[in-house]
Amino acid sequence: MDLTNSKLSVAIVYTSVSGNTEELAEMIYQIFLTWSVDAAIYRIEEFSLSDLLHYDVVAIGTYTWGNGDIPKEMRPLYNAVEFTSRKDMTTAVFGTGDSFYPMFCGAVDQFRDMLYVHTNLAATLKVELRPQRQDLQRCEKFVESLLFRAGMHGYARVNPVMRK
Repeated sequence: MDLTNSKLSVAIVYTSVSGNTEELAEMIYQIFLTWSVDAAIYRIEEFSLSDLLHYDVVAIGTYTWGNGDIPKEMRPLYNAVEFTSRKDMTTAVFGTGDSFYPMFCGAVDQFRDMLYVHTNLAATLKVELRPQRQDLQRCEKFVESLLFRAGMHGYARVNPVMRK
């Protein structure tokens, strides 16, 4: 891709039940907005799987269901990415969970393993329960790793991240 003529297109696709993963997705989205990329954020119900072909970068956010399982609403996305198998698409996966459970963020691990095989996996991020202020730096590193892997070497931020 010729980065001099166009911006990277980034999709953040997530699901959330408790609001924790949604909050994490919003944090990540706000960081993407500080870079010169075209970023969009979607709840899984709003995202058309055919749109996977239109994005250079896809960050997937999920909670974990049951004993380390991918939530049923994320299964179609999982299957679509696996079936499409685009090594030119840079991906990452993030999620929230409770380390009390033996399969802490197990859905993140399952997505990670599939994305590693079928895409250009750049990063994984797991956050304990609700994102905290100290998670902001981890989110920044997550986004930077994703953009670096996607070929945004040497690009500068257009706006600094606001720390609360």
